[in-house]
Amino acid sequence: MSGTKGVASKWPDPERIAFGHDWISEAELKKLYDQYTPEIIRKIGEMAKKVGGHGGMDFMMDWRLIDCLRNGLPLDQDVYDGVAWSCIFPLSGKSIAKRSSSVDIPDFTRGAWKTNAPVELTLKGGGTTGVIGVEKKGESKQLNVH
Repeated sequence: MSGTKGVASKWPDPERIAFGHDWISEAELKKLYDQYTPEIIRKIGEMAKKVGGHGGMDFMMDWRLIDCLRNGLPLDQDVYDGVAWSCIFPLSGKSIAKRSSSVDIPDFTRGAWKTNAPVELTLKGGGTTGVIGVEKKGESKQLNVH
């Protein structure tokens, strides 16, 4: 992945990040991982790598979906995400029929995407990752992972 402020490479190995012309040191990379690795990955990341495909991401996504359903948590995706993902195939056909011209993806939300709140995937404010037990009154009890 690259952008105006840096570049990151995780595959193929080695994992590395640069914010300028040189890769950062292993110690700096570890510090970034310690700071930015989400709790769900800290809790089940190694298990996911052993069990699931695509480096564990298949397992991670399935686990998160099942945990949300099991615990009555909002899903990470909604019906609008589903139709956006599902329309790619027929829109690709339209593009091909128009000699590979661009075809816009319809705004199925009618502009609501501009004000939709992002899904909370961290443990801040009680969290919704399902990786810790929540026992406060009025909150759902979430699955513990050991």
